[in-house]
Amino acid sequence: MLRFWLLVGPRAYNPLPRQIVVAKNMDLLESARFMGLYSVALADAATAFFDAKYKYEFWRPITAIRNGDNDGNSATERDASWQPLDATPMHPEYPCAHCVQSSTAAAVIQGLLGSDDIPEVSLTSPFVPGVTHRFTSLRAFGDEVANARIYAGFHYRFSTIAGREMGNKIGAYVVKSVMQPAQTAMRD
Repeated sequence: MLRFWLLVGPRAYNPLPRQIVVAKNMDLLESARFMGLYSVALADAATAFFDAKYKYEFWRPITAIRNGDNDGNSATERDASWQPLDATPMHPEYPCAHCVQSSTAAAVIQGLLGSDDIPEVSLTSPFVPGVTHRFTSLRAFGDEVANARIYAGFHYRFSTIAGREMGNKIGAYVVKSVMQPAQTAMRD
């Protein structure tokens, strides 16, 4: 699971709506709106998490662990050789960007389909060839993403919780506020 979620960007999130459109047999208009809302929400999510990251400028676990003797807490010790699973992203830690994105995606899908349960979707990752992750629950999808970011050594639990809360709010807002279906009036 850990190396799988080194996967980022469109390869991590775009397969979900495409597979759902097919599974739900959406017509052209339904699928265009679905994909449009999904894309708008993920773009808004990126703006929001980068704004937050550079507002709070919180240190990554690698920095905190390697500098445990300089954190003002006598109960922590320094581990100068500690390494995360892979190269730590070169931007501030808080909030977890993957968590914002996965929760935004889930909130849009749930807002449009009305349920946490979805038709089975599958994802692959170039970081673990031959492995396929399958989901029928948006919560399971979000849980896996958040836990993988912690276990990889990139994020703290509080950052994943905050990221998921942000994503849920962004996705729900976009579904409620953007590209609303046109109202058609009955004419005599």
